[in-house]
Amino acid sequence: MRALIYASLLAAALPAAAQTSSYSDQQARDIKALSADEMADLLAGRGMRLARAAELNRYPGPMHVLELKDQLGLTEAQRAAVQASFARVRGEAQALGAEIVDRERALDAAFEQQAVSPERLTDATAAIAALQGRLRAAHLAAHLETRALLTADQVARYDRLRGYGADAPAAPGQHRHQPPG
Repeated sequence: MRALIYASLLAAALPAAAQTSSYSDQQARDIKALSADEMADLLAGRGMRLARAAELNRYPGPMHVLELKDQLGLTEAQRAAVQASFARVRGEAQALGAEIVDRERALDAAFEQQAVSPERLTDATAAIAALQGRLRAAHLAAHLETRALLTADQVARYDRLRGYGADAPAAPGQHRHQPPG
């Protein structure tokens, strides 16, 4: 009998809980699809974890290499080349990020104005996806470029310093990432 009562109470509570959306606090956003932090990251040209495939597979990122330049023992020529790579990707990423924000703003406005047709939706989302792909490629390319500027020893030191090596301590709440063989 008790089980039946609990089941009835649970069944009555579920519809109310299911109606509350995880989006309920996002209605006042300037662009509904992007948080303020996401917009800031896009406009600033930040990596936003887009190059994780490179980073976790022994392709150091230019920003972090510059942060670790002393520990890595970069030569002046390496530092200048990595700095140039970083500046190049940052500029490209900022331009692409601004275009993504503009396209997302236009898509949001089309929905707000109830002016979305299937064709317009397909075109808008395809354009945004293409820009996102170019942005990710720019960040990944900077990792390729950076690795080519470093010695094998510097890449190994980078991995250890970033916590990816077998002998590197994991940061609190994180797992160690093992570089491939």
